Amino acid sequence: MTMSGLLSFFAAGAETPPITDQAEIDRLYRRHRFRVMIAITLGYGLIYTCRLALGVVKKPLIDQGIFTPVELGAIGSALFYTYALGKLTNGFLADHANVRRFLTVTFLATALCNIAMGFATTVWVAALIWGLNGWFQSAGAPGGVVAMTAWFSNRERGRIYGIWSTAHSIGEGLTFLVVGTLAALLGWRFGFWGPGVIGVVTAAGCWWLLRDRPETLGLPTVAKWRNDHYGAATETKPGPRGVLSMQLSILKIPAIWVLAVSSALTYVTRYAINSWGVLYLQEARGFTLPEAGFMLMLSTLAGMVGAIAFGFVSDKVFDARRPPANLIFALLELIGLVIIFFGPHNVPVLIAGMLLFGMGLTGLVTSLGGLFAVDIAPKKVAGAAMGVIGIFSYIGAAIQEQVSGVLVNAGMTMVNGHRVYDFGPAIWFWIGASVASMLLAATLWRAQLHD
Repeated sequence: MTMSGLLSFFAAGAETPPITDQAEIDRLYRRHRFRVMIAITLGYGLIYTCRLALGVVKKPLIDQGIFTPVELGAIGSALFYTYALGKLTNGFLADHANVRRFLTVTFLATALCNIAMGFATTVWVAALIWGLNGWFQSAGAPGGVVAMTAWFSNRERGRIYGIWSTAHSIGEGLTFLVVGTLAALLGWRFGFWGPGVIGVVTAAGCWWLLRDRPETLGLPTVAKWRNDHYGAATETKPGPRGVLSMQLSILKIPAIWVLAVSSALTYVTRYAINSWGVLYLQEARGFTLPEAGFMLMLSTLAGMVGAIAFGFVSDKVFDARRPPANLIFALLELIGLVIIFFGPHNVPVLIAGMLLFGMGLTGLVTSLGGLFAVDIAPKKVAGAAMGVIGIFSYIGAAIQEQVSGVLVNAGMTMVNGHRVYDFGPAIWFWIGASVASMLLAATLWRAQLHD
């Protein structure tokens, strides 16, 4: 296939003659909106397992002498760096793409990368494969947001975005519990092969469920169908150059830059727990791999509540204003972190910390990682807004992975033939990032919103 043929395959479909039967319009909208939400929420959640598998199998990889913590930090950071770059480029591309094809192909590619990782025992090979995985993973969020903004109107956005954000928690929970159990029972290779199989099935499901934008089916835009123009009585349809100009205009919005750094700091803590939390619970708290996975799964279940709660609280309690909700959820996250790392060593207290942390963090990821950016930027370039925030967020995650790997490795000593870990410096690094993120987000209390 030539490059022009490839671009044509992924390009958004042409508009078809409009349907005039209102009953048929209503029926199609109800049908496809449900299918879109299933595809982008459950689909993105399932494909998330292909991103987090490395964090689950770190201890067996270290114990078997395959990779050191520093090498695992380098491999893990490869995914985040390519994800960061891909989040930006794929965010811009998603605004122009047929999301059905865009998501299906990239989901399949990330599944194949996980299958290949089950065979990789050389650092550079593993880093290359995991880096490719990050690139393909980066299409999921902007593709999902573009589909969401095409099929759901402005005043539904907080609640719908909150529901969609549970995808992160679905994927994390499945990874920590199901993939962790697979790795414990069958070995570290199955910690990659299991998500690979899940990814192949997910790609097939997205192809079946998703459709392109409503106009390609002869439907009016969702704003017209819902009569929800959010301060604008009419809509314009800029051409490709107009869309690109609007995309670049978001770089002139100061609040976008502040939000990007705040999100990056939140992602430091988010992926510190995702990537190193299993190892911490095993070494510092004495849990087995399935037990550690179960504890982190509780956090992700709370995260599902947190994502939905953030959307409803910010929409209904604060009239679609995100900053007050940001502050509340940031405090919940910090309280949870303090309990996890400094609370008494008993299971009920640890569970409470995990629940508070999961609820607070996922609420923040819902807002700082996307929803607030979509509010601040013009709606027609939602993918680009997600891309700008995404590149900062995952550079933060990548730096975290490398810094955490160095700090954990520096605190690792051999005592009577057993590895002993001092997680203290890493813990303060993670907590400090969350505090800085909360303070930066608070400066956006009066940020201007755009239609």
